[in-house]
Amino acid sequence: MEIYRTGNRLFMIMETKDDFDFRVKEQMDRNNAKVMEWEALMSQFQLPLSWSAEHEKWVRMDRIFTLIPA
Repeated sequence: MEIYRTGNRLFMIMETKDDFDFRVKEQMDRNNAKVMEWEALMSQFQLPLSWSAEHEKWVRMDRIFTLIPA
């Protein structure tokens, strides 16, 4: 288990391959109608972070706890 934090928000674990690239995923998401439909629905519930860039939805977080050996 891992817990991450930024400001007053906690969360997300993504397991990916070593060659995963957020920029490639972002481009793929923009070209996927179902993903865009989901993002539009979820944006009603996700509040922007006051310290993030305009239109930036995801930011890196600091790990604050882990039960997984480093």
